[in-house]
Amino acid sequence: MKLNILSWHDMNRERPVSAVPRPVVFLFAIALLLQILWHTQQAKPVARATELSTAPSLALLKVFSLGDPVSLSRLLMLRIQSFDNQPGISIPFSKLDYKKVVSWLRLISRLDQNSQYPYLIAARVYAQVKDPDKKRIMLNFVHDGFLQNPDLQWPAMVHAVFIAKHRLEDLELALKYAKDIRLHVNRDDIPSWVRQMELFVLEEMGDLESARVLLGGFLESGLIENEREFRFLQDRLGAANSN
Repeated sequence: MKLNILSWHDMNRERPVSAVPRPVVFLFAIALLLQILWHTQQAKPVARATELSTAPSLALLKVFSLGDPVSLSRLLMLRIQSFDNQPGISIPFSKLDYKKVVSWLRLISRLDQNSQYPYLIAARVYAQVKDPDKKRIMLNFVHDGFLQNPDLQWPAMVHAVFIAKHRLEDLELALKYAKDIRLHVNRDDIPSWVRQMELFVLEEMGDLESARVLLGGFLESGLIENEREFRFLQDRLGAANSN
């Protein structure tokens, strides 16, 4: 018996395309075309924003802090600050749920009660959005924190006065905040103009009589010790009256 043994070269020699049956070539071309069409119809992957979760309880976080709540508060602050930048997407502050943001900021402030940062970022960053309702949510948070510790949180309250006055154009709210600064801050090392903000808001409101009474009170209480400063403020109110 004669065996027909193929060499290794013969077994691995490629067959020409012309040797492939035409129906097979046709089916392959159709399959390739369908594959291309399927890929072109697929939507491109879109980055989706992750919604900010509700803040957990203070007691739970104190357990996870392992006795170092200050360090945990700083880590959480970094998380909140970076939440607007997620992989593949940037989220405007105006799109965030401000009630949830406040819940996190309040929790962070309780973990580190000697920090000004949660209230400063509320006034200087989150309150800068155009939405007036969201501005007020942040200003209310700042005001609440200020009343709990006026001598520590007065810088954020100063920003709140400016936002109420110039962004919200709510002079009544600005006056309330400025008055609270004058009444509740007891430390002696704050700039004199901070206590005098109430005077400037009254001037803006056109209530010059109340402004003069307040100015006289500043002089009697020793809040204004410099005679030149007193004369400057008095002349300013006089000029406003003549206008």
